[in-house]
Amino acid sequence: MTQVNDPAPNPHATAEEVKAAFGDPKLANVLYHDWEAGTYDEKWSISYDERCISYATDVFNAVAGDDDGQPYPTAMELGSGTGFFLLNLMQGGVIKKGSVTDLSPGMVQVALRNAENLGLDVDGRVADAERIPYEDNSFDLVVGHAVLHHIPDVRAAFAEVLRVLKPGGRFVFAGEPTKVGDLYARKLGQFTWFLTTNLTKLPVLNGWRRPQEELDESSRAAALEAVVDIHTFDPSDLESMARGAGAQDVRAVTEEFAAALAGWPIRTFEAAVPQEKLTLRWRLFAYRLWLRLSALDKKLLAKVLPRELFYNVMITGTKRS
Repeated sequence: MTQVNDPAPNPHATAEEVKAAFGDPKLANVLYHDWEAGTYDEKWSISYDERCISYATDVFNAVAGDDDGQPYPTAMELGSGTGFFLLNLMQGGVIKKGSVTDLSPGMVQVALRNAENLGLDVDGRVADAERIPYEDNSFDLVVGHAVLHHIPDVRAAFAEVLRVLKPGGRFVFAGEPTKVGDLYARKLGQFTWFLTTNLTKLPVLNGWRRPQEELDESSRAAALEAVVDIHTFDPSDLESMARGAGAQDVRAVTEEFAAALAGWPIRTFEAAVPQEKLTLRWRLFAYRLWLRLSALDKKLLAKVLPRELFYNVMITGTKRS
């Protein structure tokens, strides 16, 4: 199903548009994510198979807890991107019918195409999270993954989420960067990028260097990414925002410490080298390492470390009945 009367994607923004975006976070989000839409799943190793179905459902259940609402009859993903969270939750039996929304027309287009390819019952709209284009009391569930930190007014977004939820409905947001986690992730990423792009200038490693025009393009994207990533969160502050908007039963949990310390250098290295160098053996190594470190985080580190140290924060709450 295609979106109706929504803007067309703009994957090739002009230099003037990009310049203007540095003073307009919402325009920056549209241009950046329209540009990334076609390659986003590949960049972030997103799939719609058992690997990501398990991840999405595990994350959902980790924050939602023992929730007897599954499967939810209707759900909307806010800032859906290519549909990663919603579509995998639908495949995992958490949701029956879904709607994707994003500020980026390109992302909505790709999400709808992914849903069609999977045979899922999904519609979509281009949507500003602070003014969601759906009626009051429309959904049993609202979800989002790595979206809140892109929204200028997070409390206004929470209020809109509660408006479109049915009484007693639940929201679940995951994949949001904590203040401490974002600090060490960015430092690790910057160091890895500097080290990889300089070492691959050496003749013996030149075959591992991406063409200069691709490196320049990645650098431009990183510059715009600094504009679209507006917030980092303290878990307690995020809970307060949700409660301040009127949510009840609010709870935030965090994940990924050891997994993030390894994951960000790996992800940055993968962006800095030619894709053909990233063999199946490498990808399996990176994935299995992430699984082991994630298990270490859940079984041990989450019990002994403050939740503020972990990279991702997830939050849930409900609308008053």
